[in-house]
Amino acid sequence: MLKYSQVNTIFNITTHEIRKVFTLVLSTIFLAAIPSIVLAQTAQEIARKAFSSTVLLVMEDSNGQPLSLGSGFFVRKGEIASNLHVVEGAARGYAKIIGQKTKYDIEGITAVDPERDLVVLKISGARAGVVTLGNSESVQVGEIVYAVGNPQGLEGTFSQGIVSSIREIGADKLLQITAPISPGSSGGPVLNGKGEVIGVSVATFKGGQNLNFAIPSNYLKSLLEKVGPAKPLGQAKPTKPQRSILSNLGGRGSEGVIGGQLTWTYETLQSGEYAISLRNKLRDNVRNIYCLVIFYDSQGYPIDVDVVHHRGVIPAGLAKRVTSRVDGSVQKLTTPVGSMSPRTKIEFRILDFEIVN
Repeated sequence: MLKYSQVNTIFNITTHEIRKVFTLVLSTIFLAAIPSIVLAQTAQEIARKAFSSTVLLVMEDSNGQPLSLGSGFFVRKGEIASNLHVVEGAARGYAKIIGQKTKYDIEGITAVDPERDLVVLKISGARAGVVTLGNSESVQVGEIVYAVGNPQGLEGTFSQGIVSSIREIGADKLLQITAPISPGSSGGPVLNGKGEVIGVSVATFKGGQNLNFAIPSNYLKSLLEKVGPAKPLGQAKPTKPQRSILSNLGGRGSEGVIGGQLTWTYETLQSGEYAISLRNKLRDNVRNIYCLVIFYDSQGYPIDVDVVHHRGVIPAGLAKRVTSRVDGSVQKLTTPVGSMSPRTKIEFRILDFEIVN
């Protein structure tokens, strides 16, 4: 039989243990009760850190005229990752860190993956944070993600969404996300809830609703292992790939629709009315095509621009002649009297179009 003192000792020990367990349970319940607060703060922190590492890219042609806008992000000191189609065809360009005014010239390309539309650019002198590349193989459908970039030039846009699917494109993969992206977002980072980059924004279906895509980060990791000396933009012309990770998506950005074959409507009146051919090279029908036409003089300097907007549908693989007008003096400066075809340089840039489902 236990004595009273022994029973009292056992009771005290038991009570002490119960208090410890009770305190632990209360702590667990308290921590479980505040995830929404922690997540809200985490999203703000992710945005703040991402902005310090993300840049606006402005690419220019040989005449200093803007060619394209895009996004990028620092993956190493002095090295920025982006999409190849953002810088393709550019003679020069600069990067500007979100929220800052300083412009940093792009020195060249240090690595490129044409098949996955990835490029690494070199700049110098910028003090910026470097992002952490996550493991895109561990990404799950339904996971919350954040897209950072400069859609339509709106600098420093932070959008939330989820991973809606992981698409297999041949032997490759593509992340389908609901975080909104637009032209100008291309090349921006897509981050997970830890603030790690798990993808690179690359394309959106204009004809669908919230169908956006990102190149998995593991492809970028592999590309960073191949970084070499920088090649100037004008000289770095990677060979077109035999296949592309985006080839089954029907095209991206403005690729796939071209303009050309400008002729004046009247030979002698010099009215400035002209016609061009818009050709749809995609396998899908397109509409709402915006084409920028740039007119140059005999010295090679731009003298006027015009935006042609064709609202109608152009079937897959076909073309359409459309008309527009500029000042009659442009016709006079570019074309000999009596001729219907300009003798100076005419440049066509497709700005936008919609894919018709």
